[in-house]
Amino acid sequence: MYELIGSHTSRAFRVMWMLEELEVDYTWASEKPHSPRVRELSRLGKIPILMVNGEPLTDSAAIIQFLADHHGRFTRPAGTIERARQDGLLHQVLDELDAVLWVAARHSFILPEAMRVPEIKPSLAKEFARNAQALADRMRGPFLMGEDMTVPDIFAAHCLNWARAAKFEFDCPALVDYGKRMRERPAFQRATEKGKAAA
Repeated sequence: MYELIGSHTSRAFRVMWMLEELEVDYTWASEKPHSPRVRELSRLGKIPILMVNGEPLTDSAAIIQFLADHHGRFTRPAGTIERARQDGLLHQVLDELDAVLWVAARHSFILPEAMRVPEIKPSLAKEFARNAQALADRMRGPFLMGEDMTVPDIFAAHCLNWARAAKFEFDCPALVDYGKRMRERPAFQRATEKGKAAA
């Protein structure tokens, strides 16, 4: 059994969604960054954390790829060309969508008010829209890599939902439809309901 540690409104939701997709047993402790328990398990005080046989794993990308590899689902085999393409897509999402959204969040409510630069947000919104189109251009089917869902889909869909909350608009019907289909997945719905129940 796994234990997931982290607030459902954070990147921990990605891990919860993956655990639901895998239909494995897990427990969940809703903790905020830098809480005493989180600081005990992560030197950086960041979430999510996944406890595996008493060992804490950190970073949502590392955790989800571990789960995919360990359970042999939602991933291409390590050492293959397709896995390299999968990893490339994942890094594209992290670098060009997640990072832009994170900077916008920092200048909206995370940084101390005196350090925020709200004037940066319109340029970030434009950058996000451009990068979203670039991702759509790489889609090879109903999922990013074709007919099967893979690790990058969790991250892309999470970022699209984050963008909706941040009011980052993008004119890309294929990506809008993709995000809607991902939100309709039963595992996504279960993870969402668990988060709401704990709120």
